[in-house]
This record gives sequence, structure tokens and C-alpha cells, in this order.
Amino acid sequence: MPPDTPAVWHAGWHAAATHQPSPNYGPRPAHAQVDLIVVHSISLPPGQYGGPGVPALFTNTLDWDAHPYYQGIRGLEVSAHFFIRRDGALWQFVDCDQRAWHAGASSYRGRQQCNDDSIGIELEGLEGECFEPAQYAALARLCNDLAARYPIAHIAGHEHIAPGRKHDPGAGFDWQHLQRLLPWDAARFPAATHTPTQHP
Repeated sequence: MPPDTPAVWHAGWHAAATHQPSPNYGPRPAHAQVDLIVVHSISLPPGQYGGPGVPALFTNTLDWDAHPYYQGIRGLEVSAHFFIRRDGALWQFVDCDQRAWHAGASSYRGRQQCNDDSIGIELEGLEGECFEPAQYAALARLCNDLAARYPIAHIAGHEHIAPGRKHDPGAGFDWQHLQRLLPWDAARFPAATHTPTQHP
């Protein structure tokens, strides 16, 4: 790397992200191969954007009495590695070398417990609704940076690793657009989201 080129990573922390460390993490199992990116969607309160709710949830500082919705998730301890706001701003809560608590009971590519060997990325939004161009651009940059550091072989939505239990990011997420932004083989994406082959 040329001396005037800024480092992308400081250990498992992305240099371009706003860092707000979460207490909700743990060690990955020995010899875990971090080869999966899981895309989620979240907003707190649901459908309200730009506020402090999501960072507060991931850092265990959410005021449970601030909104009626929070009563249903009171005491929840969760985290993701990254959070991408509607304007594309990137936040990081957990060192990527550590295990964040984002997937829950899950299975993908023949393995259980996807938290063990995945990177969780939350997009600010509602499942089933659309996301912003700035979010896709930030997500694609982050995916490329992750693939330069880890042996990323798959990317999927929460809905694909916990079908029936989770439905995010949902129908409003444009997987084909993300495929166009990433120079990755279609086999890395969930089968149902592959861009159709174009025929003359």
C-alpha cells in the first residue's frame, strides 16, 4: 500500500465508519471462516428514520419508555457489525473479528448459527419498503472492503437465513441492483435473487 493511501481497516474496525462499540458481542468459534454477509433492515420506532433509536438499541442505552413500540422489545440485547443510514452514513458497533448478535436461530449454505461466521449489516428502513441509492452505494463499498479482508463467498438477507421467522430486508430491497454494483459472481447471492440472463 502506498504511504499516502489511508488504511481501510484498523484490525476489525472499518476506518470510514462512525464507531460506537456495543457490549453485545462475543468471540467467534475457533477456526470460524467469516464468509457470509447478512443484510437486515431496521428502524426505531418502525418507519422513523434519522433518530438515535437504533444506535441506542445496539449499545443497551435505549429508553424503553420513550415509545410504546419499545415495550415489546424491552430488555432485548442485540447488535450488528454495521448500520447504514438512509443517507449512506456508515456506523460500526462490533469488531468484525468478533461475533455480533444479529442472526438468531439461522441456517445457510449447510451451516447452522450464522452469527458464528457472518458479518451483519443493518440498513435503516422497513422490511418490504424501498431503500435509498446512497444506501446501496455504501453497502456495495462495504461489501467490497469486507471481501478484501475476509473470504466472503455468500451474501443473503435475514429472510434467507431464517425463512418464515424473519422477513427483512424484504421485497423492497433490490438484490439485482446490488448485483450490478458488485463485481461478484451471481452464485454468491441467494438463488431467488439472481439477475436473469439477458438474451438477444
